[in-house]
Amino acid sequence: MRVINSYTEDKIDVNMGLSLREVKRRLDKYGYNELVKRKKISPIGILLSQFNDFITWILIVATAISAFMGEKADAITIIIIVIINALLGFFQEFKTEKSLEALKELTAPTAKVIRDGKLMIIKARELVVGDIIEIEAGDRVPADCIIISGDGIFSDESILTGESVPVEKRLFSGKASNINTVYMGCSITSGRGRCRVYATGMDTEMGKIADMLQEIDNKQTPLQQKLDHLGKLLVYGCIIICAIVTITGILRGENAYRMFLVGVSLAVAAIPEGLPAIVTVSLATGVQRMMKKNALVRKLPAVETLGCTNVICSDKTGTLTQNIMTVKQLYIRDNYLEVSGYGYDLTGNITFQG
Repeated sequence: MRVINSYTEDKIDVNMGLSLREVKRRLDKYGYNELVKRKKISPIGILLSQFNDFITWILIVATAISAFMGEKADAITIIIIVIINALLGFFQEFKTEKSLEALKELTAPTAKVIRDGKLMIIKARELVVGDIIEIEAGDRVPADCIIISGDGIFSDESILTGESVPVEKRLFSGKASNINTVYMGCSITSGRGRCRVYATGMDTEMGKIADMLQEIDNKQTPLQQKLDHLGKLLVYGCIIICAIVTITGILRGENAYRMFLVGVSLAVAAIPEGLPAIVTVSLATGVQRMMKKNALVRKLPAVETLGCTNVICSDKTGTLTQNIMTVKQLYIRDNYLEVSGYGYDLTGNITFQG
């Protein structure tokens, strides 16, 4: 979390708050206090994305070829498999998107604010920079704020920092820092006081995290890369089969058009129509198991990526509060080495031995 280095305190009476006219002006300037989703995926977009892989394109082409050759049963079978595969992926991703949308409820729906000398309850999205709000134990902070009065305020900032222990907050004393600020989405575990809003919406710490998440590039998973590679091999193999059968038949005196149709038929028959459906069902089963463990997976192939993971390196945030990390075990060439000792000496050198 960043340290606030440039906070300018408005000359506003904490007992009067902002006027309604000033609120309107600031609302026009800063916008509503809400997290904005840049790329909202529509149900149609989710459904169309299910057809965006090489194997599915091959099956669609195979359907068209089968229909052109009069093989209606094959064409219908292949297209049904493609549709079922797309629907399986669609329902899973649509359900996950709905669950992720529900995470917006982490932000407070209402706020207690002082305006024109009156304490009123408003929708949190209508807060503006400079508003004076009241917070107390049990409240969820509606925006990033500087604490200007109060006592015994502790804030649970685990959704931002991972720190499970509530953080004690102090009053603003001329220099804004993390110790005298509370952040959108965090819960007040004890105490009460008044705060001045200094950031709203996407300018908050929560908003910056949301913005970073939206800028993540969608890259292919190892499974998708392998399926694309397999699809290309199938295409090349089918073209070669079609060419060999057609040329061989022509050289033997067969009708060129008839031999071409035979070659195409063999090529279509070589395509594994059931592969996408089998892969999707397997991934969907994995996603369902993860959901039972309260883990949301937006894209089905991401489950396979997690399955390819051999080692997960992580830390427990609660152990880092003293800025000291201690090595206890080393993993070198399939061997584990135990390390004794802890911390640093006065010169800053590591003191462990092993």
